[in-house]
Amino acid sequence: MKQIVVRSACVAVSCAALWVTAAGQQLPPSDAPAGRAPGISAEAATTAKYVIGVGDVLTVTFWRDQRMSGDVLVRPDGKISVLLLNDVQAAGHTPEQLAASLSLAAAKYITESDVTVNVKEVHSRRVFIVGDVVTPGAVPLTGDMNVLQLIAVAGGLREYADKKHIVLLRTENGRERRLNFNYDEVLKGKNLKQNILLQPGDTVMVR
Repeated sequence: MKQIVVRSACVAVSCAALWVTAAGQQLPPSDAPAGRAPGISAEAATTAKYVIGVGDVLTVTFWRDQRMSGDVLVRPDGKISVLLLNDVQAAGHTPEQLAASLSLAAAKYITESDVTVNVKEVHSRRVFIVGDVVTPGAVPLTGDMNVLQLIAVAGGLREYADKKHIVLLRTENGRERRLNFNYDEVLKGKNLKQNILLQPGDTVMVR
């Protein structure tokens, strides 16, 4: 039976080896085909929960044809270019789904078209934190992350930051929403509903 090996992105989390067959069966590393490095899967971007987006950089490996292998950029139209296969839709698919699609398309050109898809760089899913934090900037959003966790990833608040009036900016249906976040309240276990899960494109402002 053909095996489609899927590798997901590992960003700031520990990774465990995992193989996924075309039938969806998970194999421990000891059962992985000899001579191949086991695929890796992060809990935050699990075997297949991560959805590829525009701007992501993928490493596509065809085990039987290295000419078709290499790093590819997901273009603004959501597609990637692969030798012989031309343009293939990538955005909106998980690494597992894309690997299966590539394997099927390549079957007419090469035998045993085992394919791995690894998310090398995540650019399509980012959140931003600006203002009085230790390390402001963009942070890859590879899994669930709330406002408090984003502040922690940014190194925490600076000494004179306004902890009670942090603002989350979110664009929905073309309109900007401003959501308040009180750092002190959340640390004390109060009004925890304000510590919401972030969405790609969110910006947290600390004054």
